[in-house]
Amino acid sequence: MSSRGKIIILVAPSGGGKSTMTNRLLEDFDRIKFSVSATTRPPRKGEKEGVHYHFLSRDEFRNRIDRDEFLEWEEFYNGTMYGTLRSVVEKDLNKGYFILLDIDVLGAKNVKQMYGDETLAVFISPPSLDVLKERLKARGTESEETLKTRLERAEKEMSYISDFDTVVVNDDLETAYSEIKQIVSNFINS
Repeated sequence: MSSRGKIIILVAPSGGGKSTMTNRLLEDFDRIKFSVSATTRPPRKGEKEGVHYHFLSRDEFRNRIDRDEFLEWEEFYNGTMYGTLRSVVEKDLNKGYFILLDIDVLGAKNVKQMYGDETLAVFISPPSLDVLKERLKARGTESEETLKTRLERAEKEMSYISDFDTVVVNDDLETAYSEIKQIVSNFINS
């Protein structure tokens, strides 16, 4: 690979099918590389530095924010911070990879502003909030409180749809993936 790569961003509400789409794109395109995020949370059993996350202390994370080393970052209500390190992305872009980012809507807006046409931002939308609610319930992993929080967040995320290059409605997983695969293929080959 000699030419510089580009950035592909997939955004979806929790339960929107983003993890499935991400994994399938990584299987189907050898030029796509998943961006490993940085986090302040401690490693879980079996997680490896640089493979699953870049594990940073809160102080180191804050210092890197101050030095403008993140393309985007977010602090969650529990105080855990996550972000995308500019140096990691740039290194892989310069090797010719297409970097796949799994970030939130505001992070996607920031990265799109920085990289412009070198970025493809795809929003994966559920057919409706009611369908999303049923999908989240079917998982069996959500309490009523977390379900309510996830649905409120999804509604807020969906208000940013117009900021994305394209929106794919995930009504049927195979149809939605086929559409995303074609969009990504066109972007890579453009």
